Amino acid sequence: MVGYGRGVHVLLVHPEIAPNTGAIVRLCANTGAALHLVEPLGFVLDDARMRRGGLDYHEAASMTVHASLAEAQAALPGRWFGFSSRSPTSYVDVEFDDDDVLVFGAERAGLTDEATVAIPPGQMLTIPMRPGNRSINLANAVSIVVYEAWRQRGFEGAGPNSDGLTSETLLTADFDS
Repeated sequence: MVGYGRGVHVLLVHPEIAPNTGAIVRLCANTGAALHLVEPLGFVLDDARMRRGGLDYHEAASMTVHASLAEAQAALPGRWFGFSSRSPTSYVDVEFDDDDVLVFGAERAGLTDEATVAIPPGQMLTIPMRPGNRSINLANAVSIVVYEAWRQRGFEGAGPNSDGLTSETLLTADFDS
């Protein structure tokens, strides 16, 4: 088991789409959030498939795979917050702390009944969106909430690279040839 250190934990319950999980791996590597996946997964976690699925940041992220939700609960004793488009409480109405667990369901099914029961009353949250829309892409939803939690903690651990680059930026050395 990895020592998680400070920061929030992202818990994906039965994620199905490797590129979404890959984007979340990259997000966690860049924000210091620890990523936890609950099996079964909709993809295989081997090096070749991880790179192909966009999971190439897995070595820079703290990532743990749990065989069950119960195993994840035992490993993550912090406050658990679930996310659903049906919750009346917005994620911006919460002050996030280190060791909080942000629980997201699978892309198609959302949170399982078991995961929903694991979330204490009042800790089911939503990301506001326009009426008539049903959901936000999983990777985007996780990004919105993780960055808010990190912002609330003063972007603790952020590096000195404050040049504002947020895309697939080439390193300076790439231009020296």
